[in-house]
Amino acid sequence: MRKQIAAANWKMNLTIDKAEALLDDILKENIEPAENGQVVFAVPFPYLMMAAGKLNGKARYAIAAQNCSNKKAGAYTGETSVEILQSIGINYCIVGHSERREYFGEMNQMLAEKVDLCLAQSITPIFCCGEALEVREKEGQNDFVRKQIEDSLYHLSAEQLQKIIIAYEPIWAIGTGRTASTEQAQQMHHFIRSVLAGKWGEEVAGNISILYGGSVKASNAKELFGCADVDGGLVGGASLIAPEFVQIINALKH
Repeated sequence: MRKQIAAANWKMNLTIDKAEALLDDILKENIEPAENGQVVFAVPFPYLMMAAGKLNGKARYAIAAQNCSNKKAGAYTGETSVEILQSIGINYCIVGHSERREYFGEMNQMLAEKVDLCLAQSITPIFCCGEALEVREKEGQNDFVRKQIEDSLYHLSAEQLQKIIIAYEPIWAIGTGRTASTEQAQQMHHFIRSVLAGKWGEEVAGNISILYGGSVKASNAKELFGCADVDGGLVGGASLIAPEFVQIINALKH
């Protein structure tokens, strides 16, 4: 079975004391993910080493950066390189989150560069894709997501692709009052897997974990994760509430 992943994206939240307390509250539950399970905490940059220390080699738990630079090194004040992340033992990095695309103008080619840098440093990219409301209303979601994948990932070999996690974000259903149904989630995940299969083959596509990033909560995680092509979630707000995220971890397929 593909790896099933509960990834917490804390975004720009929590002071250091609250961050430590949240990690402590989750870790004290001593949840042991199944052999194919993985729990990832994407924390703000200043907390990376603290969070990694809290895990202290805990099996099937890892820390992710929320972003990285598309430059290897140099005079880029305020940026953080993949090499720096690798040097402090970070194994995952979110690439192309919808908020980075929308607020900071990150384009597909830039994200391809970030993916390449991550892979070169043995960091697993969590590559985000997904469409906004105006795209969904015109029923253009398939073409839109396909182009994101083509522009940022199609240059990779099959071996490289299998070192990537994909996260689908239905941006149109986040903070708009609209709700993506379980069926809509499965449809898009199945479509994404078909795009991968068209380029790299069914076997390779079947090995890629595709996470759902559309307002995953304790109340809907089990149903969402039960979909054939949904391999866990990239969780925002619910990951800041220990009991919620604990239930989400426990909802992963075994």
